[in-house]
Amino acid sequence: MRPITLYSLQWGDLSLETVCQKAHSFGYDGIEIGLPDHLDVHRTDEAYFQNIKDLLNEYGLQLHTLSSHLIGQAVCDRIDERHKAILPDFIWGDGDPEGIHQRASEELILTAHAAKVLGVKTVVGFTGSSIWHLLYSFPPVTEAMVNKGFDDFACRFTPILDEYQRLGIRFALEVHPTEIAFDTITARRALEAIGNHQAFGFNYDPSHLGYQGVDYVDFIYQFPERIFHVHMKDVYWSDTPKPAGVFGGYVPFGDPRRYWNFRSLGRGKICFEEIIRALNHINYQGPLSVEWEDSAMDREYGARESYELLKKLDFPPSAHAFDAFFEKN
Repeated sequence: MRPITLYSLQWGDLSLETVCQKAHSFGYDGIEIGLPDHLDVHRTDEAYFQNIKDLLNEYGLQLHTLSSHLIGQAVCDRIDERHKAILPDFIWGDGDPEGIHQRASEELILTAHAAKVLGVKTVVGFTGSSIWHLLYSFPPVTEAMVNKGFDDFACRFTPILDEYQRLGIRFALEVHPTEIAFDTITARRALEAIGNHQAFGFNYDPSHLGYQGVDYVDFIYQFPERIFHVHMKDVYWSDTPKPAGVFGGYVPFGDPRRYWNFRSLGRGKICFEEIIRALNHINYQGPLSVEWEDSAMDREYGARESYELLKKLDFPPSAHAFDAFFEKN
């Protein structure tokens, strides 16, 4: 059975030890450590990383993944004042966009080095996008403008991926609105832009695909060799029109006027049964990481409930076809 892990970023107000205590008490097999709150990749002393390993061992928790969404967002994004709120001061610096891009890139590479020290093979994160603002094509967006965005992604990320490959670490982009890849078409295009780099794949999160109208189960079948990690998160979208449509109407998450909102597992519209079957089909053996983002539910209640649901839903594939029993020698 696949390990069930808890992503720590939504618990960033707590210490890593407290998150470990809670994850253990909820029943989780491990955690996914979110940066920058729960890991300092600038540390070079062995004792620091050994203490993290010892902490995880104390609570019987596995570590399969590091996550650097906030830093990764700044690699390719069009930088503005919003980024100052999510970036550490040493990444923001004087706010010059190109300097921020460069420091974020360096930080992602340091994260790969930290992953190697911790024995982790996968770093999950965002890429940002220089062309997300062009999504709705008016005034008309030319193909050349879109190409320029994918070229920018390739230029900025290829050196990062080269270092990841040298270290034996994989980078898994969470396919997500505001990233260079946000659906099946753009995920394919992102792969093509970097020449199908072997260190690049995807963090599969169905919640970001479902409300867009993207076939979130088919995504798994489209990229069987590139599903490096899996986030389990649910989302609800309305059967009837809402005052704030799919673009959100500038109202905050959790507002009932929205067409869609993230939900705790099993309380939205994602069919996790079909996801488990698809993951079995491609032989994905990595963790199922609960990223918990339900604005209307207590997070500890939701984390416990999500673990219990996944424990029931996950199952190993059959070793043979059911009708093989009818064959006779």
